[in-house]
Amino acid sequence: MYQQVTDPVGGSLFGSAVVAFLPLLTLFVLLGGLRVKAMVAGAVALVVALLVAIIAYSMPVGQALLAGTEGAVFGFFPILWIVIAAVWVYNLTDATGYFAVLRRTVGRLSDDQRIQAVIVAFAFGALIEGLAGFGAPVAITAVMLVGLGFHPAKAAALALIGNTAPVAFGSIAVPITTLAGLTDLPVDDLGAQVGSQTPVLAVFVPFILIGVVDGTRGLRQCWPAALVGGLAFAVMQAVSAHLISVQLTDIIASLVALAAIIGLLRVWSPGETIGAEAAGRPSMAGAAAHDPAHEAAVERRDRTTDPTSEIVAALVPYVIIIAVFALAQAGPIKDFLAKGGTEFGWPGLDVTNPQGEAVSATTFNFNIASTAGTLMFVCGFLTALALRIKPGVVFGTLGSTLRQLAPAIVTVMTVLALAYVMNLSAQTTTLGLWLAGAGGAFALLSPVVGWLGVAVTGSDTSSNALFGTLQVAAAKDAGISPTLLAAANSSGGVLGKMISPQNLAIGAAAVGLAGKEGDLFRSVVKWSLIMLLGMAILVYLQSTSVLDWMVVGSP
Repeated sequence: MYQQVTDPVGGSLFGSAVVAFLPLLTLFVLLGGLRVKAMVAGAVALVVALLVAIIAYSMPVGQALLAGTEGAVFGFFPILWIVIAAVWVYNLTDATGYFAVLRRTVGRLSDDQRIQAVIVAFAFGALIEGLAGFGAPVAITAVMLVGLGFHPAKAAALALIGNTAPVAFGSIAVPITTLAGLTDLPVDDLGAQVGSQTPVLAVFVPFILIGVVDGTRGLRQCWPAALVGGLAFAVMQAVSAHLISVQLTDIIASLVALAAIIGLLRVWSPGETIGAEAAGRPSMAGAAAHDPAHEAAVERRDRTTDPTSEIVAALVPYVIIIAVFALAQAGPIKDFLAKGGTEFGWPGLDVTNPQGEAVSATTFNFNIASTAGTLMFVCGFLTALALRIKPGVVFGTLGSTLRQLAPAIVTVMTVLALAYVMNLSAQTTTLGLWLAGAGGAFALLSPVVGWLGVAVTGSDTSSNALFGTLQVAAAKDAGISPTLLAAANSSGGVLGKMISPQNLAIGAAAVGLAGKEGDLFRSVVKWSLIMLLGMAILVYLQSTSVLDWMVVGSP
């Protein structure tokens, strides 16, 4: 048995916090400073965490290793189980050509590049984030924008900025599911709390996108599209997170936002169209100079007119996903699926907190029937049946998806192993108690911690795994709602994604600008910081009597 100690270094909380920070410092330096691959950086940081747990915290070697194995398995199930299923469904639609149909359909909704930026980078990107996440929205929307006539650098920047508000609910709400599993806070409470924070971002993101494309002129001429799209997404994100389904939040919000924008375009259009072709050449919105090679490529882009039946077929996977997840939330069905789960203490792992009480994180929940990953696999097979996709394509795509995600699988399992070692040895509790010394002011810093985690790791899920329990420990010691600060970690984290090295690399590579990540960073960092400041103020106000009515659950 191991009993946690929060101040093992000379009885000093500060000295213990310095030592406890070493694994995270290792991760930050390797990823952010030396630009080592996330898979390698995570493995090295895990070794450091094990050494700190064993040497500084006197955790038995066996207990430390068992903590790491539980974290790694939790990383695969349910987290990677969801990711693999979601990316497989997307790859299935791509391999059969239905995603191309959907891409062309979205592009034909408007000829104005300012409106296209909102539709593609914001609304459609949110749909891809809700289904797959993990960099897929940036890559997909950046390529779509280039195909619509945007300069590559502008397309990548728009894709990065647009991939903010939906991130906390990405990949069928994996970040929130991870956060709930590590902090022992209810998934629905965390989802609802995040749904009281990120919708505020959603209102402003479309305005930023239009401003990036066409400055103040664009805002004067296209503000109705930004307002309608942003409000529609924000309202439905909040409603879904509170009342419908945490897992379906981004999918529902993005589809409603798309429908709202399309409805607006039937009765309104900007007075001047930016992006209409003149003399056979598309306008390069926001480009500093003409790019003849790119403009020629845009002129040759696919102009296939898709029949209505193909467009309907392209929408089938998303209709199935919404239907399956909605049915899974119905009372009798939800209860039936819950019977297929079980929970058990991790074999050999015996950890108590400083008061001698068993730590709940040593209990592993295996809910194979009700987990979002299994439901997503069901959606994939139903999609294959509905679209008559051959079994060879179905299983071949699944195999290629596993190969595609192999590095991510290793990385996520390593990061979760690191998180569990730090959590069960009490390293994160030490850091939380020290940070809680800031008292009520820590609410202002809470989103910054999440932002830093995503900026370094590139993943809101990883940031929640690293800092979720730290936020809860700090909240309890400072007398603030643990649900509020745990959610703030995720909500603040979404704003670090656009400046993370991994996502910058994805955006640059998608549009053929590999090596230009520094230029992309400089074009988006100010928006990341501005929105982070707004989120920090919002969370702080939610921790006070001014906006405490927005806090979910008990303090």
